[in-house]
Amino acid sequence: MASTPASPPSASTPSRPGPIASSGASAGSVRPRSARPARASWHRRLLPGAAALTAAALLAGAALPVSAAADPRPLPAHAAPGTPGAPVPALNPAALRAAIDDLEHPPVTAAQVRISGTAGSWYGTSGVADLRSGRKVRPHDRFKVGSVTKVFVATVVLQLVAEGRVDLDTPIQHYLPDALPASYDPVTVEQLLNHTSGLPDEVGWPDMSTPEAVFEHRFDRWTREERLATLPPGPMKSDPGEQQEYRGVNYVLAALLVEKVTGRHFGEAIGARLLRPLGLRHTSVPVDDPGIRGPHVRGYLEMSDGTLRDITAYDPSASFGQGEMISTTGDLTRFITALFSGRLLPPRLLDRMFTLPEGVTMTDGSPARYSTGLQTATVNGVTFWGKTGERYGYAGGMFATRDQQRRLVWSFNPTHRDATQTEMTLRIADAATRAPGHTG
Repeated sequence: MASTPASPPSASTPSRPGPIASSGASAGSVRPRSARPARASWHRRLLPGAAALTAAALLAGAALPVSAAADPRPLPAHAAPGTPGAPVPALNPAALRAAIDDLEHPPVTAAQVRISGTAGSWYGTSGVADLRSGRKVRPHDRFKVGSVTKVFVATVVLQLVAEGRVDLDTPIQHYLPDALPASYDPVTVEQLLNHTSGLPDEVGWPDMSTPEAVFEHRFDRWTREERLATLPPGPMKSDPGEQQEYRGVNYVLAALLVEKVTGRHFGEAIGARLLRPLGLRHTSVPVDDPGIRGPHVRGYLEMSDGTLRDITAYDPSASFGQGEMISTTGDLTRFITALFSGRLLPPRLLDRMFTLPEGVTMTDGSPARYSTGLQTATVNGVTFWGKTGERYGYAGGMFATRDQQRRLVWSFNPTHRDATQTEMTLRIADAATRAPGHTG
């Protein structure tokens, strides 16, 4: 069993004072924050199942000092897990500390970063887990991981492939004959996992264009049937396998596939196959629990009048199969270590997770960046594989180089769901790949 990386001496610093927040799911408002310039839009409208992962796009683009063309190509297919790649830069504790200590750009209430791997380890926190009590973030505090959930789902699907119970080249309509409109073209299981399904845009979501609306709809409950009904009769957005577009609904179908083949809730399958064998005691699939059990970091949203409201409690059903899991930085590190070390999948299927679809670009013409279950980004010449994720009040990521010289897991708590939250993601990614003394 992979061991959790040893934590270095605490690197946390005194937290920035914040307003006293309402606790739990209370609807009470809190004291306004200090005045800031008006925003054109308080948040990016990220509907469940259709999240545009701006952070991932920027990580693979030119927002940071990246390699010449931000090359997202995978390592050669013959490179076995653990095969050393180019040396990564030495750890830069000062840059990492600065990256998470700036809690104003963007406004966040807490942040934590865990780095491990053969090239060194570091752990640090900033801010507070609870604005009302002022408690600092602790290593075992749980948080919502958002779309990092997809890596767990993809791993289970690939395990079923290894067992001969699922075929990647078989259309999902074969396994789930009633899930998609009859007018749709056949979509293979692998096209779901690598986001080349070509499924049309979803419809029927409530208007979430204001923070007040988000708060109003936080306990909406979606059945599986209602979730699938957001897919219109047609036409397909593109031919399956033709273009890559990140779509959460692909993993709704992948999770339903797990349920159909295993005969159990996909969360139970994840628990039996991944969580319990790896000892991920702080990781869970909440199913129908809107809160977070055990010690955790709370999430907040800033309302139109500048007050913060606690958004920790949020019904997970709209994010079924694609974004509802809860974990810790230590558990995510343990999981990605086991996955990249080849403990969860046979080599031929693990290689699929490090292979981008050939001859395919994103819908905007940029290079494909999603493999069969992961996404890739190159920052300062270091190529990572993993996944970003976000929910209201939460954002983070789980990445590693394929040879595991550097593993990077982070989480922070933005008070706005908009493009500004990528500022912290980009600072963390830069700090994790910039050598000491190098200014970029």
